[in-house]
Amino acid sequence: MGTVQATRPALRSYPTKTERLTTMTVKKKKLSSIKLLLLDVDGVLTAGQIIYEDDGRQIQIFNVKDGLGLRLLKEAGIKVGIITGRSSQALLHRCANLGIQMVFDGIRDKHSALKKIVEQTGIALDHICFVGDDLPDLPLMGRVGLSVAVADAHPLVQEAADMVTKARGGAGAVREVCEAILKAQDKFEDLVERLFGKDIKDGRG
Repeated sequence: MGTVQATRPALRSYPTKTERLTTMTVKKKKLSSIKLLLLDVDGVLTAGQIIYEDDGRQIQIFNVKDGLGLRLLKEAGIKVGIITGRSSQALLHRCANLGIQMVFDGIRDKHSALKKIVEQTGIALDHICFVGDDLPDLPLMGRVGLSVAVADAHPLVQEAADMVTKARGGAGAVREVCEAILKAQDKFEDLVERLFGKDIKDGRG
C-alpha cells in the first residue's frame, strides 16, 4: 500500500512595501478627486437592522458621527446623495435633517439611478465615490471613481471595492470615508479650525 504525502498549504502572499505604497498613492489620488459621495442606506448608514412597531411602522437607527461627517463634506462643497433599495419615512426625515436632497429610494436598478445622477449633476463617474455593503451594490462598485465597502460588507463587495473601511456599517464607516476624502483634499484641518476653533496643526484651540 503506497504512502500518502500530506501537501503543505500554500504560503500566503503579502504585498511588498512598494505594492503597499503604490496602493496608498492610487487610493489618495482617487479620494482627492471626489466631488460626490453616494451612499447605500441599510448596512451602511445603519447597521442593517429594522425595527417594526405593532402598527407596521419601521424604526431605523442612524449614527450621529456619520451625520457630522456628512455635514463636514457638504460644508467643503462636496455633494452627498443616497441610492437605496428600500423606502422609509425615517430615511427621508434623516436626509432632510442633514440637508441631503439627492435621494433615490425604492430603487431596484441602481445602475440606472447612477446614470440619472450623472446626467443631473454633470459630475463624471471618475469623481464619484460610492459606499455599499451587499450584493445589490455590486453593479456600482466597478463604475464609479472610488468604490468603498464597509468592514462587515459581503465578501464579494469587499473584493470589488477599492477601499474597505475599518468601521462597520452604521458604526462610523461613513464618517471614516468622509474624513478620508477631506484629508486627501487637504480640507479637514481648515474645516475643523473654522467650524470648531481647533487648530489641529499645532494642537492649540
